[in-house]
Amino acid sequence: MNLSNLKPAKGSTKTAKRIGRGPGSGLGGTSTRGHKGAKSRSGYSRKIGFEGGQMPMQRRLPKFGFKNINRVEYKAINLITLQQLAETKQLLKIGLEELKNAGFISTSQKVKILAKGVITTNIEVEAHAFSKKAEEAITAAGGTVVKL
Repeated sequence: MNLSNLKPAKGSTKTAKRIGRGPGSGLGGTSTRGHKGAKSRSGYSRKIGFEGGQMPMQRRLPKFGFKNINRVEYKAINLITLQQLAETKQLLKIGLEELKNAGFISTSQKVKILAKGVITTNIEVEAHAFSKKAEEAITAAGGTVVKL
């Protein structure tokens, strides 16, 4: 075997349909386009969402809702997570840097502390927002809350 006698595997290639090359080819006449109608004409291109004249989906369904441009997206961190982090790393202060290093948030995310779980250690917690119950729980355990 060498470069001069290489050929594709049997059945892996097909010859192209030679459309519109006369009646003897079997693909002449209408050239596989059928008779009349938009699809048979040259220059036809179907519009996106066209459903054959039926009212298209994007016009049948109504618009609803709105996007609030002033929405602030927070990453929720629960007290139970803070407690586990404080116990495993022996931390007295948990801020954005500690949460980022632990893999809970990325650099650009804002953090809100929520009250799920129990906190027993007195730690300083630094975040963008706190729920009322979370704030109360942290201060009740002897910790401090710092809003950024």
